[in-house]
Amino acid sequence: MVHYRRTHDCGTLRKEDIGQKVTLSGWVHRRRDHGGLIFIDLRDRYGLTQIVFDPDVNRDAHRQAEEMRSEWVLSIQGEVIPRAEGMSNPKLKTGDIEVQVLELSILSRANTPPFSISDETIQVNEDLRLKHRYLDIRRGTVAENLQLRHQVTQCTRNFLDRHGFLDIQTPILGKSTPEGARDYLVPSRVHPNSFYALPQSPQLLKQLLMISGVDRYFQIATCFRDEDLRADRQPEFTQIDIEMSFASPDDLFPLIESLIQEILSKTKNVEIPAPFPRLTYDECIERYGTDKPDLRFAMPLVRIDDIAKRSTFTVFQDQLNAGGSIKAICVKGGADISRKGIDSYTQFVGTLGIKGLAWMKLQDSGLSSSIVKFFSEDLQKELIEQTGAESGDLLFMVADTPERCNQGLDHLRRRIARDRQLIDENAYNFLWVTDFPLFAWNDDEKRIESEHHPFTSPHHEDIALIDTEPLKVRSSSYDLVLNGYETASGSQRIHDSELQKKIFETLQLSSEDIYEKFGFFVEALQYGTPPHLGVALGLDRIMMVLCKTENIRDVIAFPKNQKAVDVMTQAPSAVAEEQMKELHIKSSAPKELTWT
Repeated sequence: MVHYRRTHDCGTLRKEDIGQKVTLSGWVHRRRDHGGLIFIDLRDRYGLTQIVFDPDVNRDAHRQAEEMRSEWVLSIQGEVIPRAEGMSNPKLKTGDIEVQVLELSILSRANTPPFSISDETIQVNEDLRLKHRYLDIRRGTVAENLQLRHQVTQCTRNFLDRHGFLDIQTPILGKSTPEGARDYLVPSRVHPNSFYALPQSPQLLKQLLMISGVDRYFQIATCFRDEDLRADRQPEFTQIDIEMSFASPDDLFPLIESLIQEILSKTKNVEIPAPFPRLTYDECIERYGTDKPDLRFAMPLVRIDDIAKRSTFTVFQDQLNAGGSIKAICVKGGADISRKGIDSYTQFVGTLGIKGLAWMKLQDSGLSSSIVKFFSEDLQKELIEQTGAESGDLLFMVADTPERCNQGLDHLRRRIARDRQLIDENAYNFLWVTDFPLFAWNDDEKRIESEHHPFTSPHHEDIALIDTEPLKVRSSSYDLVLNGYETASGSQRIHDSELQKKIFETLQLSSEDIYEKFGFFVEALQYGTPPHLGVALGLDRIMMVLCKTENIRDVIAFPKNQKAVDVMTQAPSAVAEEQMKELHIKSSAPKELTWT
């Protein structure tokens, strides 16, 4: 009979277990043949234990060990013994002992893996790792990330349960409603020419739960968006979805801050202060050029329009006359950046459409640069004072449209921080960004659209502006930013049916559009809706920061690649013609698909 039921895992045994008879099961991590004794590091999810095959103890097991290769699955019965003097391995928790094999069962043999499992320092093409994701997880890092993810979700569930939130699952097959990205559609066999949509979020459903009187809801929800991918985005993602009634942001913010504090304390042993700082959207854009600034380092953007206007530098003058703006950043100690380095940064902002990067260095003798002559001594003093520059600092200045100016200096600020190692990789800097615009102008379609979604409540004092200056209306919405990533987004919802109607009309939705897309929700609003608000925390992005990776695929068990393809299962894939007929669908696309 084959024995494989473990008495211990491979990370448990210590000095105090010496003399015990144990059963271990796992994978061959490394094998070393010392010409008599054969040593194998046996691995499971919990760690490594060195096992030793001695021909004088069990010759048959020793003979089989000679044939073993990486990733074979073994079960051994043996005795825990101390390692030879001077042979302890302090890098392993089990490094003071080894297990002498008395009995061996080979449970499974393995082909040679397509990449090294035991050495993660060897660089492997990502698509190859994703194709064999089950092997990639064995390498360790992804498995550790998944374990931390489990701890975070368990901590979240326990916290929200203690605070009276009900964990409620909402449907995956739903109705297509506009929420900012393309829907993934699922054809219905029972109802020809009709489609379900996979949820971009449970937005309307969680609001309906508030109308239902649930009061406090949460869900660790899988969401789907058919959009272009990047390093921090996947077509399917997970969010910690929260909604609560009879509450305002002043109730929600402390709750989320306490949740974040508990997650970091329990999973990373890190204590962070609260309350988190808050900036309005306008303040964020003005100071950092983005609504998701990385606050682990300083270097804010400083508007110098007034100084530039009084200079004789025509490049700045022309930009101001065209409605542009001039902003600067002060690089502390940046006077040591060479001309070649400055040219490199100029080239970098050029890729963002910015035509030039002005600069000045401040030395003990004053400012120096080819453009200093266009600024009087008084203007130079103002510039130094306004930017907070000190001797040894470097000023970079961009003159362009407000949008390009902000975007260029935001990217430059981050680039310089990386190059000059200004970022504390162990820091967790949170920021609430509030008061986003309620509407945005769609220049392609020449119409107003929702900045967030059409159920976001405007600031009460701005409601009067909806009819006259809608683009000036502020929303009661908020984002939580962590180290430069948007990790949560939410808003106070509209609970008044007349105000909701007004928003729809401003978005130029006809009665037919409203009924077709939101009829069920509009009707529900008319049966007594409590004031309510919510937030969705992006679990995957939070995990990216906690796991210190910039690749969202590192924290998901079976992710898609940058082309939204699962290279392991080769999804998406063509389906049988018969299935297409059942769904009353005919494809005009070529049948051949390329996954690379």
